[in-house]
Amino acid sequence: MGVEPAEVATSEYAASDSAAEVAARLGLGDSCVRQLDALQGKSAAYGGGRANLLLSHQLDTAAVAELMWVEYLAPSVRGMLDRVSGGDGRRFFMWLCGIHDVGKATPAFQAVDDAGQRRVRAAGLGWPDAVVRTRRRRWRHDKAGGRIVRDVLKDEWPTEAVAWVWPLVAGHHGNVPPVSVYRPGAGVDQLHGVGKDWRAAQRNVLEVLTRCLGYRGLRSVRPVVVPSRAEQLCLSGLVVMADWIASDTSEGRFQGLERLDDVSLERARQRAEKAWRALKLRGGWSRLPVPMAEDLVRQRFGEGGRASQLQLVEMARAVPAPGLLFVEGPMGEGKTKAMLAAVEVLAARFGADGMFLGMPTQATCDPMYEVVRGWVKGISPGLEDHVALLHGKRAFNPTWREVWRPAEGNPEEWYGSVGEDEFGLDEYGIGAGGNTADADLCCSGGSGPSEWFLERKRGLLSPFVVGTIDQLLFAATRTKHVMLRFAGLAGKVVVLDEVHAADVYMRQFLTEALRWLGQARVPVVMLSATLPPAQRRMLARAYLEGSLGRVGVDVSEMPEPAGYPSVTAVFGREDGTPGYRCESTEPWRKTVPVALQWLPDVTREGGAVAERVRAEVAEGGVALVVLNQVERAQQVYEKLAGHFPGEVILLHGRLCAAHRAERTQRCLNALGPNAGDARPHRMIIVATQLAEQSFDVDADLLVTDLAPIDLLLQRIGRLHRHARTRRPAHLRTPTVLVTGIAGNPAPGDRDVPCFLGASERIYGAYRLLRTASLITREAGPPRLDADSGRGERNHGAWSIPERVPELVAEVYDQQPLCPPSWRSAEERAGDRWNGDQDARTAKAEKYLLCQRGQWAKPTLEGLHHAGIGAATDEELREAVVRDGEMAGEVVLVRRSRRGFHALDGTWLGVHGEASEHETTSDAALGGTVRLPVKPGLGEAVDKELRPLDGWGYVQGLRYVKALVLEEDGCARLAGYVIGYDDLLGLTVEDEQGRSRTSHT
Repeated sequence: MGVEPAEVATSEYAASDSAAEVAARLGLGDSCVRQLDALQGKSAAYGGGRANLLLSHQLDTAAVAELMWVEYLAPSVRGMLDRVSGGDGRRFFMWLCGIHDVGKATPAFQAVDDAGQRRVRAAGLGWPDAVVRTRRRRWRHDKAGGRIVRDVLKDEWPTEAVAWVWPLVAGHHGNVPPVSVYRPGAGVDQLHGVGKDWRAAQRNVLEVLTRCLGYRGLRSVRPVVVPSRAEQLCLSGLVVMADWIASDTSEGRFQGLERLDDVSLERARQRAEKAWRALKLRGGWSRLPVPMAEDLVRQRFGEGGRASQLQLVEMARAVPAPGLLFVEGPMGEGKTKAMLAAVEVLAARFGADGMFLGMPTQATCDPMYEVVRGWVKGISPGLEDHVALLHGKRAFNPTWREVWRPAEGNPEEWYGSVGEDEFGLDEYGIGAGGNTADADLCCSGGSGPSEWFLERKRGLLSPFVVGTIDQLLFAATRTKHVMLRFAGLAGKVVVLDEVHAADVYMRQFLTEALRWLGQARVPVVMLSATLPPAQRRMLARAYLEGSLGRVGVDVSEMPEPAGYPSVTAVFGREDGTPGYRCESTEPWRKTVPVALQWLPDVTREGGAVAERVRAEVAEGGVALVVLNQVERAQQVYEKLAGHFPGEVILLHGRLCAAHRAERTQRCLNALGPNAGDARPHRMIIVATQLAEQSFDVDADLLVTDLAPIDLLLQRIGRLHRHARTRRPAHLRTPTVLVTGIAGNPAPGDRDVPCFLGASERIYGAYRLLRTASLITREAGPPRLDADSGRGERNHGAWSIPERVPELVAEVYDQQPLCPPSWRSAEERAGDRWNGDQDARTAKAEKYLLCQRGQWAKPTLEGLHHAGIGAATDEELREAVVRDGEMAGEVVLVRRSRRGFHALDGTWLGVHGEASEHETTSDAALGGTVRLPVKPGLGEAVDKELRPLDGWGYVQGLRYVKALVLEEDGCARLAGYVIGYDDLLGLTVEDEQGRSRTSHT
């Protein structure tokens, strides 16, 4: 659909009038028109072979902004712009985007291109030769533009209006500077342009652009309302988006215009329309009707809504303003379908154009991607291919591959510039995906989301996004182009699943994001099996601080759920006070007693664990064994596999991508909700923490290392998970054997349990002690049976899911919980825990989008200034990502006398050159694995490893690190011997052959 001229264009200028005609009619003399006819926006090198005049690029950007208004912006964002502009949002948005490059009307920019500077000098705008020699000084055109806007508008607009607009111009290259860069004596006057001629030219650029857009003058543009700081951040990102689209000169788009007579709004609209269609850009739903179905879950998914599902949808209908909804319910309750139905209601009511769904890991993203595609198709057929999957290994997703496989051309092009996982929060053991060098290698063909959205920093701008939670967290960091990321969240409904998985470091970014989302009036839905009350209040306070526009909102009156499952809504009222709604209902599954027993064993070999599991399944049954240490899992697997060949599966984070995917699917096929008669007589899964989240298998027996209560309950969620499953008689009572704990041999702490070392390193002794105390109430104290060496059979039971909130609340409360004889150990562990939490909080704080005490500032001025401690954006990115040492990701390949082979034996060529074929490339990437965190190993990966020589032109492989296993099956790196066993996975030993501990 083409763009019609703005309805409020009431000036004497028509869209077809050239910029030269507008300038002449404005009364500018011939010399001023010649200057406008000389000022470049892009040199020939960046203008597609011809220089592009500054006014041409500005009008191109304004025309792109108009198309964004019509076909991309969410109704809520359009409404905000109408409110700010006094009802003229469309044209005002065009103007905001169009003025972004006014800072190029300065000697600092015009002196850069030799041909361009000769033309500008000939038009009467000169500068001392010293300007050319000092042009490398940091007086970029973005900062210069902010100064011009401040200088020109100060006599036309109210001070508060100028104060929020200039940072949008000054920050359009990704960093918003402080106002101090404009202080007198900053030494940039010659670079900026001194004298009346330059000042007049700068004003004339703004005046002519303003009249080309149909305004009568700069005074008539002035906004009537100051948007919130979060709304300013959204607008800043949209300005960047419009600029980037209008700067695309590939395939003849926005080719340079060198004559002012050729520049007009009408011409710019034609150019923008052509580029917009070629890039396949679009938004989401635009405006959805509020669904009227009484049971929306049934309408969308074909199954009648359960009580908790209907409750959530009704809450979405009833909440009076955009707010934050906490959805808590047991595993298998149907939270996902209820959430999607609620999102549809919230989007329709509050003008959202799409959704961002943040998952805890890459592995949980993939199945949710399929679910969201089907849901979007049910609402708007044809939109499902515009659902973007954002994580570093999406190329392995078969649906994504099918959507993005081009009909012809390079078969590797479907990879695209993969989405970023800046925090490395991935269950595949794979951190940040994509490379800056891939930014120009996006997909072509296909009917999926526009290739433009798939490049770095743009993924969140897609109308529908499924990605790791770090996509949202990174939008709360003070990094370059953060406004572009935030613009991708504003105008959507934001959903975060399994939010309890966020640790204290991540929660700093999460609460910061909630402040900005609350202020931008973005509806947010958080899903969790259960949240500790203090964490729920902390997240609610952050959202309300944004919604109400003040720090330190009192949430003491926030109600606690009276039952489980529950929905709690928090929102800001019009009178500036917080509002709450909280409802509970009966769970879909009835509460059952889950038997608890101790199985003391803190050895790496796990002998007692293997022996007990072997006895429990001797006559059949399915056992899930979840251990906190890879080596421990490998050892237990070997012991069990010897007794039950072909019936034991090992699953952990040190498997290569191909093996892990195959084994995960095998588990789901055999033990998933659709297993039916395929469920085996006997099966044992030995896994690490991978089994905690979105691992939809049904076990008859759970054996688990001790973990904090919320994670332990997640593991219990895999026990007797599916209805109507046939179970052996001796395993019909759901039973949990808790290991990774033993009696303490220390004389002073004989009554205090001893934990598996890996568990204590991961989780800390404090939460483990408090969790163990709850189990002790039911199963007695954990100690070894002096006669048999096996754990005692005393046991109690927890009523699940009824007691889930109570159990979590007790462990996460601040009151003493452990038995009296443990109390001293609990206090010591608590002091260590609190110190560690404070340190991690402080570590995260310096990277937050807003510094402490500055959140309530009225404008974006100084957003990127001070306190970061990182000289470059890349350094900041690394600092944010690496909360502790990060392991290195590599692709394992085998060397033979003939050359190289993939881990599965596929021939890669003498130098790896055979990998240019798609199937061979896939085989190579199937060997992707993340090495454990060990001293010096990560540094060695960065410094010593590189791609194979033959991978230089292979998409997906050209930037990965190859770890070559020599003919003896091992690689040697940083004093370690690294091997790969097809059954056990990665093995890492030091040069003396002593295996070193790692976990997950």
